[in-house]
Amino acid sequence: MTQLTSTDLFSPVHLGPYILPNRIVMAPMTRNRAGAGNAPTPINATYYAQRATAGLIVSEGSQVSPQGFGYPATPGIHSPEQIAGWQLVTDAVHNAGGRIFLQLWHTGRISHPSLQPDGALPVAPSAIAPAGNAMTYTGNQPFVTPRALETEEIPDVVDQFRQGAKNALAAGFDGVEIHGAFGYLIDQFLQDGTNQRSDMYGGSIKNRARFLLEVVEAVTDVWGANRVGIKLSPSNTFNDIHDSDPKATFSYAIAALNSFELGYLHLMEPTPADIRHGGKPIPVSEFRPLYAYTLIANGGYDREKGNAAIANGDADLVSFGALFLANPDLPERLRLNTALNEPDRNTFYGGDEKGYTDYPFLYPTTIIH
Repeated sequence: MTQLTSTDLFSPVHLGPYILPNRIVMAPMTRNRAGAGNAPTPINATYYAQRATAGLIVSEGSQVSPQGFGYPATPGIHSPEQIAGWQLVTDAVHNAGGRIFLQLWHTGRISHPSLQPDGALPVAPSAIAPAGNAMTYTGNQPFVTPRALETEEIPDVVDQFRQGAKNALAAGFDGVEIHGAFGYLIDQFLQDGTNQRSDMYGGSIKNRARFLLEVVEAVTDVWGANRVGIKLSPSNTFNDIHDSDPKATFSYAIAALNSFELGYLHLMEPTPADIRHGGKPIPVSEFRPLYAYTLIANGGYDREKGNAAIANGDADLVSFGALFLANPDLPERLRLNTALNEPDRNTFYGGDEKGYTDYPFLYPTTIIH
């Protein structure tokens, strides 16, 4: 990893082949505003272009196949219409001077038959139903027990990620991030609370990490390693995910990722919700010594905490979620240490431009609404 400087959020940094103007990353955030056929539309292009002053934008999760679909109005990257819709987004971001990676997503068991092709059961490493409800087009419905993937099916699922990576390349992205966090399919394979397999993909930590590493290999075959990132959430409890020894599980996975020399590893800090729901909180700083390359930290950061993490070497970049959602010009606001717009949680998911593209800028902008 070669860096230009290592001072604060506002210093430039090398990330893969790119020189980023700052270390402020827009985190991937599901917004449930895709159009017909789960394809992005011009309003999505406006939303991302407004935030192009980020050092890097990571898009919302985009399912790599119809099987990977888990939420209404979330975009995919598996149809010509979706590729064309994402091309609108990448063109708009590039015209505004930004850089954007696509997050590749398969929700696994966090889906519902009403969202699956031909009403099929969602797939997972093991037939274990998550607690809670699925979000469907007719409202929340209880999660169902998923179908455990057969061993011989798993290479086909890996190929779904490979094809999604190819489609992201066709759509004009600058790179891709593999979604290995928050209790979705890759995370389901990795953690022993959701993986009770007895084949080569289950049992030992090495076996449970196999699917993750196979996906990374497939995606880097398409993009080259230095334009690929991966997101992991070692302390997460969202989507009823858990592991008997997350420190050991994620230490193994993170150390194994070193061999790829990826563009970055994106790690989540433990949240208050994780702790309330029985998670075992492990700060990003505990994993930093295990990873030799670029690390992005996310979760509860502000200007002061972000600068401190970079200054003491716990992270190379910091990603921001809700703050970027509500502040399209977040890098400038942080640089000036000025007032921030307050995020409106009522408009996070679904809807139109309200709470999406109408948050005010500190100064007038040339982005066309």
